[in-house]
Amino acid sequence: MTEERLQKLMAKAGLCSRREGERIIDEGRVTVNGIVAHLGQSADPASDHIKVDGKMLRREEPPRYILLYKPRQVMTTCDDPEERMTVLDLLKPTIRERVYPVGRLDYHSEGLLLMTNDGDLATRVAHPRYGIVREYLVKVRGNLSESELTRFRRGAHVDGRKVVPKSVKRERLTREGNSWWRVEVTEGRTHEVRELFFRVGHPVQRLRRTAIGPLRDDHISPGQFRDLTRTEIERLEKATRKAGPKAKGGPRKTAGTGARRGRAGSERKR
Repeated sequence: MTEERLQKLMAKAGLCSRREGERIIDEGRVTVNGIVAHLGQSADPASDHIKVDGKMLRREEPPRYILLYKPRQVMTTCDDPEERMTVLDLLKPTIRERVYPVGRLDYHSEGLLLMTNDGDLATRVAHPRYGIVREYLVKVRGNLSESELTRFRRGAHVDGRKVVPKSVKRERLTREGNSWWRVEVTEGRTHEVRELFFRVGHPVQRLRRTAIGPLRDDHISPGQFRDLTRTEIERLEKATRKAGPKAKGGPRKTAGTGARRGRAGSERKR
């Protein structure tokens, strides 16, 4: 095997995106044959001992792309200090590759979640720069008035960043006077849809992600998962490549919520 840049080897191993790999190298967390690595360094995993945070870098794994329906009350992390069920627990022991969740669905939400060991694709899907649309079906308390709907469409600041929905449409009213809405967003920030409805006075009662870019499956049930088809992978690749250049300054791989080593984070409940 020929030498390749360390960040590329880390991405191929499903550890992180290339951009995130550059940050990890810059922090001095990577060694090659016992010597701290530097940015721009290459290595041959067949003959060099490459370690990240003291652990040997695994050889490149075949890429794996899995569509999972995350049930409610399951953590979108690889481990949890409170020992709650995680999305990786749903895959064991069927999936042997080290795959990681792309983006987040909070503890009380459900729906489609992409799991992969392809760090580069994970970054493009997760980062708002690439404009991948996420669709949600949301049940809220009560029904939005015209003025509230106008405010909702204008967006709001969530975690210090303005979030504006791509589209919002009422699906139906319930007998109890609550309402279901279909919402599309491109930011991909945790709790953003819940926050948008909360800001206009209609707390979310149930939230389900129904699509990630071109990925959709109306027949998969909570807890079930399947591999993406070759056509789905190609459509997802095309969607991220097409969206990237539209962002100001052109496409750029950035550290985000793509495939990387699992770290359990606290998920705020509303």
